[in-house]
Amino acid sequence: MPKTISFILPVYKNESSLQELHSRLTAVMNKDVKGLDYTMIFVVDGSPDNSIEVLKKITAKDPSHVRVLSLSRNFGHQAAVTAGIDYATGDAIILMDADLQDPPQVCPELIEQWQNGYDVVYAQRRPRKDYPWFRRMLSDMYYGALAKMSSVDIPRNVGDFRLIDKKVADVIRSMKEYHRFLRGLVAYAGFKQTAVEFDRDPRFDDGKTSYSFKKLVQLAKDGIFGFSDSPLRLLAPIGVVGALLSAMVGLHAFLSWLFWPQLAIPGWGAVIIAVFFVGSLQLIALGVVAEYLGRTYDEVRRRPTYIVAEEFGDAK
Repeated sequence: MPKTISFILPVYKNESSLQELHSRLTAVMNKDVKGLDYTMIFVVDGSPDNSIEVLKKITAKDPSHVRVLSLSRNFGHQAAVTAGIDYATGDAIILMDADLQDPPQVCPELIEQWQNGYDVVYAQRRPRKDYPWFRRMLSDMYYGALAKMSSVDIPRNVGDFRLIDKKVADVIRSMKEYHRFLRGLVAYAGFKQTAVEFDRDPRFDDGKTSYSFKKLVQLAKDGIFGFSDSPLRLLAPIGVVGALLSAMVGLHAFLSWLFWPQLAIPGWGAVIIAVFFVGSLQLIALGVVAEYLGRTYDEVRRRPTYIVAEEFGDAK
């Protein structure tokens, strides 16, 4: 019996690219990959467009290779990918976006490395010249900070586009945390990993990203707070620095009043500066503690990461 590759394809506002994605993946698997069966698991993450109707037509034409999970509402990209992993039964799983920025023609390279003995093969993006410099700078800063703070090695310029072996998927399924950062979970799992470099394609039909700035910030927070306690450990040093600065301001105000009255800050200026400075440090500290506390609260409630409202297709 041939081994099977399960493709996990989260869908949100991708109705225009779904037919093309299915066609390209089918062509790649039939032409460039020999001796392997495959299934495509589309996870519709509460998409407000006509993605469901398009997928029903695709499923009617190719029921043996397509399975569709429709979530009850929008749970987010990471939850949708988690749902796909939970339902996948393949010997290996390939995670990729449905907007065709992750080129299907890279999949044979991922599969080849898997057949060479690697358990995780992640697709590493080459730098794009058309990418806004400000966003590149923020990305480099974020991954640099994450690398220094995180307890695991999370590769740079890598999204969720990757292949994972079935045993790695079993480990991911065992991790029941609510706030998911899958690239961190895969790095945490370990196993034998390698990279395949690729050039990311433009979105199909020049569509706009469904990942808003707010969602990107949330993903960044999940990476930092989910894999590092450094923000908590930094609070004490920040408090010490704040206390020292406040003491220096107070000493300056006292010496100015004693020796250089003409340089003294009139009125309550020095006091106000010190109060606002210390108060801001306290608010920062409370915000960091609240972030960890809120995440602990989410874990204690044990609400499901996603809810499947409907599924169809014969593929497993």
